[in-house]
Amino acid sequence: MVTHFYDAIIIGAGASGLMCALTAGQRGRKVLLLDHSDQIGRKILISGGGRCNFTNRNVGPENYLSANPHFCKSALKRFTQWDFIAMMEKHGIRYHERAHGELFCNDTARDILKMLMTECDEAGITTLNSCKIRAISGEQPFQLNTSKGAFSTESLVIATGGLSFPKLGYSGFGHAIAKQFGMAIVPLKAGLVPFMFSDQYKEIFEALSGLALEVTLSTEEQSFTENILFTHRGLSGPAVLQLSNYWQPGDSITINLLPHHDLARQLLSDKEQHPKRELNSTLTSLLAKKLVLALEPLFWPNESGKPMAEIPDSVLFKIAAHLHNWRVKPSGTEGYRTAEVTVGGVDTQQLSSKTMQSTTQPGLYFIGEVIDVTGQLGGFNFQWAWSSGYAAGQYV
Repeated sequence: MVTHFYDAIIIGAGASGLMCALTAGQRGRKVLLLDHSDQIGRKILISGGGRCNFTNRNVGPENYLSANPHFCKSALKRFTQWDFIAMMEKHGIRYHERAHGELFCNDTARDILKMLMTECDEAGITTLNSCKIRAISGEQPFQLNTSKGAFSTESLVIATGGLSFPKLGYSGFGHAIAKQFGMAIVPLKAGLVPFMFSDQYKEIFEALSGLALEVTLSTEEQSFTENILFTHRGLSGPAVLQLSNYWQPGDSITINLLPHHDLARQLLSDKEQHPKRELNSTLTSLLAKKLVLALEPLFWPNESGKPMAEIPDSVLFKIAAHLHNWRVKPSGTEGYRTAEVTVGGVDTQQLSSKTMQSTTQPGLYFIGEVIDVTGQLGGFNFQWAWSSGYAAGQYV
């Protein structure tokens, strides 16, 4: 079998792989981009409801979770959100900003994929999809045995993503390659994923399914003020997805149902001004009626039907405390099936933050989601893909 040599071979033609390929190609490198799927960039196409939340105006290291929180700084600084926006504008792709600095395409995510593939074509990149990797051996040069032939390279880049989106064919391939070359893996878990419940709240949340409201959702160490969505399985919505990156099995979470109110003060005021009004009437002016009715048996079962004047101030304080600090314990998450990202990955202690190259295996690079760097919801994971892909592309 004839072996074809390339300066760099990139496995995985997603966001980080495409960025790495075009960056290296623009340096005059002979690059081969391989992907197991029959469709390049499938995760790009389905993201953001088909409009791709491609970055965020407010990118910083504080938006990323890693066992080594400083690792992401170098790449994010050298290829910023403004650099990607400039590429978008060069290609005439229109975009808009939503809440919290999130940037989306005006039309379709296909515009971004077309832009990246055009840049790769202009840089002379060879792309092979539906390519199965059978074996990787050797070390500088690395030897690849694939369904599309035999290839060798001095620089091998792993851009295969994590375990999220298994229906798209994502797997632990990249982590297996890291282990093959003796590299450590920070424990993996599903991230940006809904919570499930198996206790008394499962039935309550199922009855509230479809209801959304803004809350402050917290663990002991992290907090987000955004919408939650009650589902037939438990809780979803932006605040839940954000917090799932930081939640550990067995931990409780706290829901502040009225983050912009001082409920105790409001209840005391209403008691004084409307002494004959029932408590539920006051609460339904602030919260959905079906939520109030669901919480009544939990937090004020003995005050049902009473006028405010008959409820002691101390009881009103307790009710306010419950609604500002509702503690629930998820039984777990929905797992990789619905997760948007994988938390954990290739240990960054064994990677150069400047080049993304392994410090123990010369010529081996890891970029994107396969690394132990996970962004919050809002375009940060795509920005990490662009930045880490660019960083490696400068050196392969």
